[in-house]
Amino acid sequence: MASSPGSNGKYNGKVNGKIVSLNLGSTNPGNINLEVEIAGIKFKNPVIAASGTYGFGREFAEFIDLGRLGGIAVKGLTLKPRKGNRPPRIAETPAGILNSIGLQNPGVEGFINDELPFLRKCNTAIIANIAGSTVEEYCELAEILSGTDVDAIELNVSCPNVKEGCLAFGNTVKGISGITREVRRYCKKPLIVKLTPNVTDISEIARAAEINGADAISLINTITGMAIDVHKKKPILANNFGGLSGPAVKPIAVKMTYDVAQTVKIPVIGMGGISSGEDAIEFILAGACAVMVGTWNFVYPDACVKVLEGIIKYLGIYNHKSVYDLVGKLELN
Repeated sequence: MASSPGSNGKYNGKVNGKIVSLNLGSTNPGNINLEVEIAGIKFKNPVIAASGTYGFGREFAEFIDLGRLGGIAVKGLTLKPRKGNRPPRIAETPAGILNSIGLQNPGVEGFINDELPFLRKCNTAIIANIAGSTVEEYCELAEILSGTDVDAIELNVSCPNVKEGCLAFGNTVKGISGITREVRRYCKKPLIVKLTPNVTDISEIARAAEINGADAISLINTITGMAIDVHKKKPILANNFGGLSGPAVKPIAVKMTYDVAQTVKIPVIGMGGISSGEDAIEFILAGACAVMVGTWNFVYPDACVKVLEGIIKYLGIYNHKSVYDLVGKLELN
């Protein structure tokens, strides 16, 4: 497919030898239905800013209208404020980054008092991502946030469980079952469980989350990695290890999204290395009904909008009227 997107928002190119022209502008051309529904929440479009890469939206509001996004998953929240890990906390890698931020955040009360009022003015769905060191902390966070007007709660199960030898909650069927079941008791909002890829079989982990009360699955979180300064003979990150994200992880993320979508009946949100509309379409064809854009926001502050416009362009070129025309429509060879 040859293309020549112009600065005026127009797309001109050939598809299967046929010349096509679309005027993208800043809105949805034609009558394409971009709306998707996840656990009873209607998102105006399938593009969500991923947790940990968008803060609480304030910085990005200087560059784009946040109301154009389908949703924002806010930075991971803990019960009390956290300063995070000491620097260096980020290391650039080929086609990605390693991060070991350490959940720096203002704490759940700081979020509710200082950030949520701003976000609620943005005309987009708000997803609160929660993290803790014990099941009890997760449950308390879910209970507190259930009393607010966030739209959904995303459970970050990549955190170490201090009561179980610091093994991540989401690394085993037992662990994911226990935390999902307990948080479900306190969570009165739609519950999205965000899966770690650092497991043997992500499908069985996803199935356990579904059985124990998850309303949706999001994946993948970062892949454990390491970078070494060969001159100092020491890890680059002060915390030694970090989470790898960015385009380098996309093939892994697409495959895992496909595997999970084949396993569960609840909605799947895909993420991992998305930097264009066509990247997002890969996840949608693999079975995701929505996508989250993460690391690419650090490269382009308007990355989410660019991904959305790429999705619109693709749908228009192939005469699709809805995102659901593509969800899970991958044809294997």
